[in-house]
Amino acid sequence: MMMMAVASTAPDKPAARAKGTVRPSDMPTTMSRTVSEAVAAMQEFGYDLTEYRSKGLAEVSDMEFDVAVTLGCGDDCSCIKAKAWEDWKTPCPKAMPPEQFRAVRDEIGEKVRRLLARL
Repeated sequence: MMMMAVASTAPDKPAARAKGTVRPSDMPTTMSRTVSEAVAAMQEFGYDLTEYRSKGLAEVSDMEFDVAVTLGCGDDCSCIKAKAWEDWKTPCPKAMPPEQFRAVRDEIGEKVRRLLARL
């Protein structure tokens, strides 16, 4: 499963709870640092993102994914090969206060769990 967004807020980490079922990858369409709010929000679930680095789209252009998920950024990701595509139209939490950031994190986590249940 690959999730794409304009900037890396590392929203894909709830998928890691599937314990080997999927290999989640967070791919910002433009390279950026992991947002400090994402680091704090994911620490609440026991994930340490301080050393996390997203892959850019160019790093995975020769791979094929079972599912590619866009988060509503509207960027052209046609260079990515995937068997299925979903656009979750998720608001970018980067500039949100912590409680709203957590709400977006939790929304993405729930969508990931529903996607995994369908796979």
